[in-house]
Amino acid sequence: MQLPNYFLQRPTMNLNEGDVAAFEKLYTDAVEGGAGSEIGYTLSQPKWQFLCYLCDTKGLVLHGSPNPAIEEFEPRKSNDTEEFGNRCGVYAASDGIWPIYFAIVDRKRHVTSLLNACFRVVESSCLSDPYYFFSINADALPLNPWRNGTIYVLPPSSFEQQPPKPSRGVTVQVQQWMSEVGVKPLAKLSITPDDFPFLSQIRAHDLATLSERAQRDPGGFPWLDE
Repeated sequence: MQLPNYFLQRPTMNLNEGDVAAFEKLYTDAVEGGAGSEIGYTLSQPKWQFLCYLCDTKGLVLHGSPNPAIEEFEPRKSNDTEEFGNRCGVYAASDGIWPIYFAIVDRKRHVTSLLNACFRVVESSCLSDPYYFFSINADALPLNPWRNGTIYVLPPSSFEQQPPKPSRGVTVQVQQWMSEVGVKPLAKLSITPDDFPFLSQIRAHDLATLSERAQRDPGGFPWLDE
């Protein structure tokens, strides 16, 4: 199916046998043991590809943060417009790109509003490749409010996934998960803004206009002119 072009598609990975073997070795050496240590990443493949590989093939979930020293995530009350994301919990994503956005946005530099999404379209008995949307408040975007961050690799055992929902005439599976109990990371990976493949495609929005449109049409995400 064809979605509006403001929804970004995951870049092609095109992993060969050598890439897969390298990812498998790094997973075994740095993640599988669950020590929570920093992953020493020296591979030539972009970090987002390794993170996507962990989600897609190992069933792991990820959390992005500017804090590089989290030893255990404790449930916290979230503020979200949807019921699933508005509970007290630890939130994570089953996608390797989405959490990088949260890790690199510097909220101390005038970033007061985040608008984003990561979902797959349910097609018969399978799921599409991921689609994304990223935006911040318009007055902050010219300041390039990005910083280095950390992606935490989390075990999925205590997490539940957000249920599928109808949107724009299709059913979408949002790649968001939530745990009601604390979670210790298996590993963590340092990242920079350059590791985010959609850095130049982050949009800007006016919060007042966004709020008015969302109130008028709650299902109209992302509430753009086009």
